[in-house]
Amino acid sequence: MKMRFLGKSGLKVSELCLGTMTFGIHPRMKEWGELDQKEADIIVGVALDGGMNFFDSADVYSNGQSEEILGKALGKRRKDIILATKVRTRMSAMPNDVGLSRHHILEGCDASLKRLGTDYIDLYQVHGFDFRTPLEETLRALNDLVRQGKVRYIGCSNFAGWQLMKALDISDKHNLERFITFQGRYSLLARELENELVPLCLDQGLGILTFKPLGGGFLSGKYQRGKTRPEDARFSNNNPDFDEQKAYAIVEELDRIAKAHNATTTQVALNYLLSRPGVSSVIVGIRTPGQITDNLKTTDWELLQEEITLLDKISKPTLLYPYDYLAHALQD
Repeated sequence: MKMRFLGKSGLKVSELCLGTMTFGIHPRMKEWGELDQKEADIIVGVALDGGMNFFDSADVYSNGQSEEILGKALGKRRKDIILATKVRTRMSAMPNDVGLSRHHILEGCDASLKRLGTDYIDLYQVHGFDFRTPLEETLRALNDLVRQGKVRYIGCSNFAGWQLMKALDISDKHNLERFITFQGRYSLLARELENELVPLCLDQGLGILTFKPLGGGFLSGKYQRGKTRPEDARFSNNNPDFDEQKAYAIVEELDRIAKAHNATTTQVALNYLLSRPGVSSVIVGIRTPGQITDNLKTTDWELLQEEITLLDKISKPTLLYPYDYLAHALQD
């Protein structure tokens, strides 16, 4: 497994990161998968043996079960990996058990440490923006966690461009710990990050972590134009929130490229993201050992430049103002 630096930090992580949203059993997470401890142990073991050293969770995944299961699955190998988790989302009906206040961040970190069975978190990420808490309060709380040794690096997820830049400016102004990563949705079906967030991360030296790299599974090859959708799949009984015909065209091209490399459509879709500027690691959500085995083969080969160019073209998003104007300005 190849390694990359996590943004401008000196920390190296595997090109693929194991996302653990599928770990645990909870009604609101059923769509993503319900893996118990035994199943998770197998998948984590395959990932570790395949060279992955980066694992991502969140306190809200199955209401803490994901962290508990991941901590147990890692066991004594915890010290060999880079462990990431998140805080922000409501965890109970208690009024302060949500958000990015100093109270919730400090309480949330201690709770995550306990569930993970560790005394430090390598990358602690805020799971989204909190409009009710001043950014300076959030950043000072995160800074204190780093100073206490409970957290080593901080990152954010699901921020708009202006929110991320404002946070970085506050950190610089007050000499606080800076976000070193941005985690966001990015795939051949969702390239909106390229409007502002990718240029921002490149300019400011943040590593990009991508989630939903297969568009919720649509790019895995299980959905084919004109064929019956597979049973018990995410889009079996509901329509996707993207242009389905365009998505089928992308899948068909992925399939063609996969055949040329003796690979799978999944590997091609993941490989494409690894070719994008600023990407430090691609987060993969796994339900079966077969999926993780297939995903691990992604880094054994690389796309040709002409294949990347073709995928760029067929997946090109429609630009809204002012991004359409800015795109033309680049050609002046």
